[in-house]
Amino acid sequence: MQIQLPDKVHKIINTLEAAGYEAYAVGGCVRDSILGRKPDDWDITTLAKPEEIKRLFPRTIDTGIRHGTVTVMLDKEGFEVTTYRIDGDYEDGRHPKEVTFTASLEEDLKRRDFTINAMAYNEHQGLVDLYGGLADMEAGMIRCVGDAKERFTEDALRMMRAVRFSAQLGYRIEEATKTAITALAPDLQKISAERIQAELIKLVISAHPDYLRIAYETGITAQILPEFDLCMETPQNNPHHCYTVGEHILHAMQAIEPDKVLRLGMLFHDIGKPQTMTVDEEGITHNKKHPAVGAEMTKKILRRLKFDNDTTEKVVKLVLYHDQDIGATQAGVRRAMNRIGEDIFPMLFAVHRADISAQSDYMREEKLRKFSYIEELYDTVRSQGDAVSLKDLAITGRDLIAQGMKPGREIGAVLQSLLEQVLEDPSLNTPEQLLEISKKIVT
Repeated sequence: MQIQLPDKVHKIINTLEAAGYEAYAVGGCVRDSILGRKPDDWDITTLAKPEEIKRLFPRTIDTGIRHGTVTVMLDKEGFEVTTYRIDGDYEDGRHPKEVTFTASLEEDLKRRDFTINAMAYNEHQGLVDLYGGLADMEAGMIRCVGDAKERFTEDALRMMRAVRFSAQLGYRIEEATKTAITALAPDLQKISAERIQAELIKLVISAHPDYLRIAYETGITAQILPEFDLCMETPQNNPHHCYTVGEHILHAMQAIEPDKVLRLGMLFHDIGKPQTMTVDEEGITHNKKHPAVGAEMTKKILRRLKFDNDTTEKVVKLVLYHDQDIGATQAGVRRAMNRIGEDIFPMLFAVHRADISAQSDYMREEKLRKFSYIEELYDTVRSQGDAVSLKDLAITGRDLIAQGMKPGREIGAVLQSLLEQVLEDPSLNTPEQLLEISKKIVT
């Protein structure tokens, strides 16, 4: 098998080999190249010690020199070059307490997580695949190198990585590997929220976000997202639905584009349903006020997982407004844009469609027609340049002061009153008309 190495990777390997050291591209870049994908980055493993690597290249950074990693800089681009190593005990479920450099590529590959990530390549030796990575790729399987329990005990996050790779590649997880995850999932409590979050995002925006189901089945979500487990166990006996809350969420995630905010919005849009479920005298389930309850829950969950404020704010808004009834008039759309926010409002069309696609067929066409019509109204409002917020008004507080109003809270109240009228009738949004109306409001 032949892999086309980038020129800079080729140069680094050649430089190391010319100095008498073995060197290979290794890990995910080899896997992605075999799959015909462009690797995000290229890692290199070598017999050379860190100080020898540093001596061979004019510009290096001591990225993780204690663990044998040096970043070689070529034209402002960095490549991690790591000495063959054997990891010591993992005391914190993440980092080895110490590493031992080795002269054996086989020993180095043995410490890696999955067979598909334990292949190496250079142009002289070709593909080095000692643990069956290529065969597992051909079989569409995620399997640990060696004993799965050992690999997951070394770094518990590897359990989430197994599900994430499964979701990204559409592969199944080998049974012994899956059994080990189920047994060791509680060890994820040792992992930082930031690392959990990074893996969750990769899974959520993958080709198969619904593989979060595997995380549920193996007990991973019980540790990192117990609120989702409750959704998986909450039925929906309602004409509009044909799945449990959790299965509905998984289908809705699959139905929306792989954007982080949109996928997270679908993951959490019904997270408040188990807490709000009631059953009427006919046995029909209802979930009144679940968007508001879900928005509060989402905010707490995203903070617990250390998401940034911008992502948190946007996802919480999507959850809060995902079930919002929007008046099917231009004025109704303008009011909704004002209430929801101009950045979030257009996202709701994709959210609504994904939500509806994951429901039963009951009234599906009517629901879709309504939102298509509202989207047409939105396009019209946008093309007309209608005012939908205070910043769009043709006057500001300074204009009101110039007309004789005293600075203070009343100015904000007057501007808000003017905006309410403009949302109803955008033709009023001229300086002359607004100043004239303001006089009547003040008096």
